[in-house]
Amino acid sequence: MAITLNSGFKMPILGLGVWRMDGKDIRNLLINAVKIGYRHFDCAGPHKEKVVGLGHSYDDSIVFLKSVITWHWMEIYGVAAFQNVKTDYQNEVEVGEALAEAFQTGLVKREDLFITTKANHGHVIEACKASLKKLQLDYLDLFLIHFPIATKHTGLSSMPCVGTTGSALDEDGVLDIDTTISLETTWHAMEELVSMGLVRSIGISNYDIFLTRDCLAYSKVKPAVNQIETHPYFQRDSLVKFCQKHGICVTAHTPLGGSVSNTEWFGSVSCLDDPALKGLAEKYKKTVPQVVLRWGIQRNTVVIPKTSKLERLEENFRVLDFELAKEDMDLIGSLDRKHRTNQPAKFWGIDLYA
Repeated sequence: MAITLNSGFKMPILGLGVWRMDGKDIRNLLINAVKIGYRHFDCAGPHKEKVVGLGHSYDDSIVFLKSVITWHWMEIYGVAAFQNVKTDYQNEVEVGEALAEAFQTGLVKREDLFITTKANHGHVIEACKASLKKLQLDYLDLFLIHFPIATKHTGLSSMPCVGTTGSALDEDGVLDIDTTISLETTWHAMEELVSMGLVRSIGISNYDIFLTRDCLAYSKVKPAVNQIETHPYFQRDSLVKFCQKHGICVTAHTPLGGSVSNTEWFGSVSCLDDPALKGLAEKYKKTVPQVVLRWGIQRNTVVIPKTSKLERLEENFRVLDFELAKEDMDLIGSLDRKHRTNQPAKFWGIDLYA
């Protein structure tokens, strides 16, 4: 089941996100995902930084989120407690190795997969080439501007020529935004990637209606996708409908409402615990996540749930064999709480959505 993008290419409506996934788990997970039937994998450029603080300097392989909260935790538990924390997307190399194995063993052909990754700064051509090298691919099916900002281009030795959101935090733990690079300039560089044959489709991520409208106005190659947070507790119906009206496919990141981050980071309630959704799961003899993913699909949005567990991988894929009745779609539509899970202010010291 796929959606045809405005670029003419087909994008599977169900994919697997690799956010926060440990590199050592990638190989088995991706191989099993392909065997199950997944053909769409959503990656991103690395979020990594050199850790400097508390009077010491630490190698950039130590990952942490330099926010007020994290500084507090480090003061309490010490830096050693963060030695094994993984970056959000620091696994493109492992993804590439798993994909190469799948191709070499004949498990799947490159043309049968849809691979997405993202740029985190204004130097998108360098970022794209770096991601292609790590992923061991000749082209990307979709390349996205991860956030509607350009971060400082630091060029860490471990990631030559690629600045990242992590490395772009200033000494106060605030995201160091590059104000010399406009979104329009960045988009025209994205368009160049299409001309170079490195990317088949290009898109945006975390853009609101106004930024999306502007992108449509200055673009020669229209954005094929806008990847945003949307789930039953944060439905963003106006943005979804605006994008779809103008031929932009909406991909739902955090399609299950970010249950882990809701609890661990924000102490908030997950939509997966909603009584109405539990009732629908019982009615359809499905799990709550399956009902939520099916709701997303029936909104004509692409869903890319993330999991590192094989049983959940199989469960999430079994959402194409049933359909929610209109009254049940309407019921879920009534659950919106305008509750955003992804809060950059918590991690980067600045509210990008202010």
